[in-house]
Amino acid sequence: MTFFHGIDPANMIGFLAGALTTVSFLPQIVKVLKTRDTRSLSVSMYGLFTLGVFLWLVYGWIVHSPPVIFYNAMTFLLSAALLAAKIRWH
Repeated sequence: MTFFHGIDPANMIGFLAGALTTVSFLPQIVKVLKTRDTRSLSVSMYGLFTLGVFLWLVYGWIVHSPPVIFYNAMTFLLSAALLAAKIRWH
């Protein structure tokens, strides 16, 4: 069963889940960019999270999962930006 021009339901759920979890980073990024205050961010947490997201990206590539590839690439960039801000502005 497919809908939305050939996107199967599992991939549609993957795209929706990825969109929601990726967009959840935007308020934090906006706040950090406006205030340059990174004191409340844990460098350990963002380091481990960024590495984990990168590994999910690699996994998505291996299993050829478009939602996993796309949203983990986006989340990797966002989390890496926060990690870089934490390191730079700490």
